[in-house]
Amino acid sequence: MLIKRFPYTSALYDPKSQYLGFDSISHEEIHNQYDILARATVLKIDPQNWSVVAQNGGIPNLKNSPSPNSTRINWLFTKTERVLEDLSKRGSVLVAMSGGVDSSVIASLAEIALGNNAVAVTANSKTLPSGELEEAKRIAKQIGIRYLTIKVDETSNPQFVRNPSNRCYHCKRELILELKKVARRNNLKAIVDGTNADDLKSHRPGALALAECGVASPLAKAGLTKAEVRTLAKMLSLPTADKPSMACLASRFPYGQRITMEGLHRVDEAEKFIRRVTGIRELRVRDHGKLARIEVGKTERSKFFDERLMESIAKKLKALGFLYVTMDLLGYRSGSMDEILTKKIIPTALRKKLKKD
Repeated sequence: MLIKRFPYTSALYDPKSQYLGFDSISHEEIHNQYDILARATVLKIDPQNWSVVAQNGGIPNLKNSPSPNSTRINWLFTKTERVLEDLSKRGSVLVAMSGGVDSSVIASLAEIALGNNAVAVTANSKTLPSGELEEAKRIAKQIGIRYLTIKVDETSNPQFVRNPSNRCYHCKRELILELKKVARRNNLKAIVDGTNADDLKSHRPGALALAECGVASPLAKAGLTKAEVRTLAKMLSLPTADKPSMACLASRFPYGQRITMEGLHRVDEAEKFIRRVTGIRELRVRDHGKLARIEVGKTERSKFFDERLMESIAKKLKALGFLYVTMDLLGYRSGSMDEILTKKIIPTALRKKLKKD
């Protein structure tokens, strides 16, 4: 075990300090709280930070649940220990870091487990939304992990440009080949990414490329869900804890519609403008040729209910080359372009099928 459990010491327990907000506390709960403190210390987590997380929705305080909050947090730490042990056994790793919450968490854990033997790498690609590279650099600096950037041009790959339903496979495979070169130059034994357990339940052609190329996904292997990753990010004081998912710009185009530099630039500029004038956080401008379909977070749709604002957005997007500008009434949902697919590459389903076969 990388994080060792410590014996209960009554001198370290202050009955007035109700870390997790319990009005009364059992002897077993005292053990649990001290165990959390010990484990949080190894993870460089401020006790005040994780207690606030527990009380304010990071881990729901279910009064009728048989598992108190501290037990739930300990279970989260148990999964995290598995990730740390996985990373530690690898000796040295290259972390594929996009700057989102998942890759930020795995980068932070890699730094804790391996120190200077962990290097985070961000691909400065044509499909990276504006501002994401700078944010990834800031996060890496906060974490304290060694950091590099590489340049990748997916648009030079004809299979990517054709935009088939397994586009992510071709994109991810090309990226991994570049990351392997970086790993070899820096004597790094393994490549890891931030795929979580929930990611394996949806259309993920890129997961096939990861498996084929030997890239490890410690978060998914440990069973960490998206919600748990966000909670862990809060505990680690990462600024990405509440950051909305930010898929690459290629996800804005329907399968079969060719991806061009002009198209990537157009949706990037459209999203930048809409964010600036509305303050909306969850946003996608889907490019259907001459038609722009705007998806906004379900709780943020009301921000569009302003005639002058809508006219301003329509004017800007028309100037960018769209003939029609529409708003999707259903709001943003991850993978909306996958809804048309009759056959999907879902990693967990494939594993079950392979086991049966």
